[in-house]
Amino acid sequence: MRIDPANTEQLKAWDGGQGEFWTRRAERFDAGVARYHGQFLAAAAIEPGSRVLDVGCGAGQATRDAARLAHRGSALGVDLSTPLLALARELAEREGLANATFDQVDAQSHPFTPGGFDRVISRHGAMFFGDAPAAFANLARALRPGGELTLLTWQPLAANEWMRAFRTAFANGVPPEVRPPSAGGLTDPDLTRDLLTTAGFTEVRIEPLSESMWFGADVEDALEFITEQFGWMMADQDADTQARIVAGVRADMAEHLAEDGVRYGSAAWLIQARR
Repeated sequence: MRIDPANTEQLKAWDGGQGEFWTRRAERFDAGVARYHGQFLAAAAIEPGSRVLDVGCGAGQATRDAARLAHRGSALGVDLSTPLLALARELAEREGLANATFDQVDAQSHPFTPGGFDRVISRHGAMFFGDAPAAFANLARALRPGGELTLLTWQPLAANEWMRAFRTAFANGVPPEVRPPSAGGLTDPDLTRDLLTTAGFTEVRIEPLSESMWFGADVEDALEFITEQFGWMMADQDADTQARIVAGVRADMAEHLAEDGVRYGSAAWLIQARR
């Protein structure tokens, strides 16, 4: 696998501990964004004969669903994470999806066949490129003329209750740093539009979406998951402080308990463009 030096840290994370955590919790992560998933796939308008590239595919839910829609075509999921890709292949085989394949490549620099895809999609997987202009130029080359790009990305921190709540709590009440938007983060519509246009895309459309995210069937279930995800933030605190932080998160989750489990507000961008 050829990795662009700009993505070395991402490789360490996703091919290491972070990737292992997401693999263990893949079903939970898919369930968490379930209210976005159908809207995302519908926007991609995948046809029976489509050739689909899923960037940052993770455990492959979007790739597999794309393969079902493109039943006379194909769906290729790419990611940096060995454990996530292994799970994606296992699930595709279990579901009998012979037209879903998975490769460990750096989508920023991988020499995809020029014009080899009708659709490029990414559900929260295109926000991590070290060199976003180079990455999206590469993805534009991979799309045929007239092909469609469909991305789901997060809106800024201020619009995402779940990010603010958990990051603040596990940082012992310190609000997370609000950084200026960057083109690669895809949080700012103007920067995103400029990025994609410069990369060779046209007709950029950016739609705001807002859905509640699901974190667990009940408070204790959600607490176990979120503590595993964000607990590293309180590692330098003493045992009493850690216990107080966890108790505070538990109480906050109780206030966010809905009929089907713990839910927090979130907001995303649905980004589409044509090659």
